[in-house]
Amino acid sequence: MLTLANIIKVVGEGGSLPLYQQLQRTLREAIAQRLLQPDDALPPERKLAADLSVSRLTVRKALDGLVAEGLLVRRPGSGNFINHTRIEQNFSRLSSFSEDMHARGRRPHSAWLHRSAGTATPDEALRLRLRPGETVYRFNRVRFADERPMCLEYATVAGHCLPSLEAVDKSMYEALQRSGNRPVRALQRLSALLLNAEQARLLDAKEGDAGLAVERLGFLSDGRVVEFCRSYFRGDAYDFVAELSAV
Repeated sequence: MLTLANIIKVVGEGGSLPLYQQLQRTLREAIAQRLLQPDDALPPERKLAADLSVSRLTVRKALDGLVAEGLLVRRPGSGNFINHTRIEQNFSRLSSFSEDMHARGRRPHSAWLHRSAGTATPDEALRLRLRPGETVYRFNRVRFADERPMCLEYATVAGHCLPSLEAVDKSMYEALQRSGNRPVRALQRLSALLLNAEQARLLDAKEGDAGLAVERLGFLSDGRVVEFCRSYFRGDAYDFVAELSAV
């Protein structure tokens, strides 16, 4: 388990990073390396602040960020605990499945269902703002965290954004980034559903179990559409959260 001495050694040596970001980074890395285990409790905020010689506001700001990322879960009256059992996905942050799982100390991998190159269907052309007959790449797969199936992903990418179908190996967003075409913003739609027989089989769930459907449309900075993706998540494994502001 990560000791306070190890945290103290790192916090304050992060150069120009604010102290709360240094603490976040240290805890994030400890979770990723499994130095902090599922359901481990962090010391009380007052003790952390005293041992690190920082303000409680700094500690609270660091932990709030990790709670928002789903790495910690805050239990009223009990404290802050490492969260590995259920994923809290920040609905306002644009990131890939692989990045999300790595940040939570999980090992992401995929099982391909289908991938192909072809011409855009009328629906794909409309969503991706392509001309009829333009090339698209389709990537359908089951996404895993460690050995647990977490979601089904059906993605269509505009052909001009990737050099070839084989450019995508483990992470589609990494392939898009290498090509200079990683989305910088997205529109997402979340809805509830009951898993059908095929979805339940692939997700190791039961037909009729609660699920979540997410549609994402990803854009480049110039407004061109990169991807259209439909994902189906196990309802017992995911919470989607978003930080809201009145200004």
